[in-house]
Amino acid sequence: MKNFDDFKIKFVGLKEGKHDFSYHIDQRFFALFDYSGFNEADVDVALTLDKKSTLLELHFTINGTVNVNCDVSNEPFDQPISNQLDLVVKFGESYNDDNDEILILPRGDFYLEVQQYIYEAIILAVPYKKVHPRVADGTMDSKILDKLDELSPGSSSEEKETTDPRWDKLKDLLNE
Repeated sequence: MKNFDDFKIKFVGLKEGKHDFSYHIDQRFFALFDYSGFNEADVDVALTLDKKSTLLELHFTINGTVNVNCDVSNEPFDQPISNQLDLVVKFGESYNDDNDEILILPRGDFYLEVQQYIYEAIILAVPYKKVHPRVADGTMDSKILDKLDELSPGSSSEEKETTDPRWDKLKDLLNE
């Protein structure tokens, strides 16, 4: 995959009605965007294009996994993702993509590029905080997790409840 030609849909020759397209997305797709947030990607995209007389309706269904690093332990793991996106394409005087759900193409255009919508739908399907399943259930054994436990506040047995005697005098004032 050297460019985005596979993601151009020529809608002029299509008959009115539903048309299905499918794409398999891997790490090479994200390299074209210079995105390095994933170690690996294995995502399937099903696109249904419903051509009507004055507009196009697109429905994207995204399912798969992306290999990411855990935000807590930095261990790589496969994060399952799933997302859906609906887009309406209308025709007008000039190109306008200000609205997230409506795209306006100039009347003379004969193809639609969908790679940006696929890219955004996949990126938005990944959770903001990525936690390895074994970290979440407490079964992961890692030096990083051991060090985090050691450095967490209140975890050391050496720390006793000692206060500065000057503060104790102030507490006496509150009690009066």
